[in-house]
Amino acid sequence: MNLETGNIPSSPAALEFNCVSYSVKQTKIIKEVSGRIHKGKITALIGPSGAGKTTLLKLCNGLISPVSGAIYVEDERIEEQSPMSVRRRVGIVLQNSPMVHGTVRDNLALPLQLQGLALSDERATTIMDRVGLPASLLTRDARELSGGQKQKVSIARTLINQSQILLLDEITASLDPSSLQEIEELIVKLNETEQITVVWITHNLEQASRVGDYFWVMMNGELRAEGSKEDIHASEDEQVKRFMKEVLS
Repeated sequence: MNLETGNIPSSPAALEFNCVSYSVKQTKIIKEVSGRIHKGKITALIGPSGAGKTTLLKLCNGLISPVSGAIYVEDERIEEQSPMSVRRRVGIVLQNSPMVHGTVRDNLALPLQLQGLALSDERATTIMDRVGLPASLLTRDARELSGGQKQKVSIARTLINQSQILLLDEITASLDPSSLQEIEELIVKLNETEQITVVWITHNLEQASRVGDYFWVMMNGELRAEGSKEDIHASEDEQVKRFMKEVLS
């Protein structure tokens, strides 16, 4: 397969894939993916359902391991780092934003408790402000929050580890338009003001266009194209053209 890379400038890579494959039993889910996620940028990861996008995110922070190839986090091979270290550096936020039983503060404290650390009042207040939530919510039962508030808490819980790479898996798919806009604005702000690298899976191409600096198009476990929005729309790859036509029609 000839991967179309478009006009991608040479820049530091937050994540790099070198011929990465992943299989379940005899089924190949990820097929020899090679590419770079640019540091300090938002990369929108798009493609049809079943393309391997979520599996790729799990590979990025060591939740699963490739059967072949290598993944690097800022030039350090994932396999040579401890799982805890990788997950502190590369945080992941999921669509359903699961909350553990207890208060918002309990949820924020969880990543630190796993490291034998405590969450200070100052740090709790700071992280809430960072995601645009009032400190008064810290004592609220996390399960009583709105969908948008839960996603902000989920993002805050991930950032409590001071992650500089944020993996987002359809985090606005079930939100109302107002909450969706708030989450988009929050992620763009974190990217612009703190240079946090973002990889964002979305089936919403309008959203991808609004937030993405670069795009990866995955199909059937392969990275079919990567580049700017203009690069993707100008792709000569027949599968990519067909996909773009279907989602935009």
